[in-house]
Amino acid sequence: MQKAALTRRVLDMPPKLNPLKLNPLQLRTLALLQELARDPRSAGTGPGAGELTIERFPQAHGTHLHVGERIVAGKDASGLFNNKVWHALERKGLARADWPHRITLTRSGLAYDTGLAGELFQASTH
Repeated sequence: MQKAALTRRVLDMPPKLNPLKLNPLQLRTLALLQELARDPRSAGTGPGAGELTIERFPQAHGTHLHVGERIVAGKDASGLFNNKVWHALERKGLARADWPHRITLTRSGLAYDTGLAGELFQASTH
C-alpha cells in the first residue's frame, strides 16, 4: 500500500475510545462529573479558562442520585465519593482534586468521551 493511501486511511479512522485507559469506575465517575459540571446548581466556572469546578455533590435518594434533571443509579456513582478515583483522574490530567471538597474538570476532562453518558443517566421520574 502506498504511504499516502495508508496515511489517508489512518486519518479517516475514528478516535480511539478511552485513550487514557481509564478503568470502568474511573470512566463512570468522569461521566458523572461531566454531567454535574453542566448543572449550574453543582458547578461553577474556573479557576482556569474552559474549566468547571464541582462543589456541590448529590446525596443518594433511595437507590439513585439526582443530577440536574436526570438520575443515575447509586451503584454507578460509587467513584464520586472515592478519593483514589479523584486522584487517578488528576494523574491523567482530566481533573484537579481538592478531596473531598471540590474537583475541577480541566478542558481535557470536560471533552473526554467516556462513551457512557447514554447508558448511565435516565430521565427523572419525580
